[in-house]
Amino acid sequence: MSPLHLPRPTLITSARPGRTLDTHDRQVRYLWTMAVRVACFIAATLTPLPWNLLLLLAAAVLPAIAVMLANAIDQRQPPEPPAPEPVSRPELAGPGTVKGTVED
Repeated sequence: MSPLHLPRPTLITSARPGRTLDTHDRQVRYLWTMAVRVACFIAATLTPLPWNLLLLLAAAVLPAIAVMLANAIDQRQPPEPPAPEPVSRPELAGPGTVKGTVED
């Protein structure tokens, strides 16, 4: 199975993802935004006048948006893991077991 299609591991903690994972996600987000910017520049050279101005404007604004998205730290809390289902277990009785109750 390729690394892109691996299932995500089960979450067993409420800790945030590691810093390296967060940095990687922000780098990928920045690169995708810059790729859209390059596509806007290329499309601006191929489109007629009213549309190429709009594409050039988008290409001029996208770097600021890319930087804001790259600097945005993920503040979302991970989803709470589901509560474990209660399991009925038989009582282990032995010769040294004393039955009773617990009082505070």
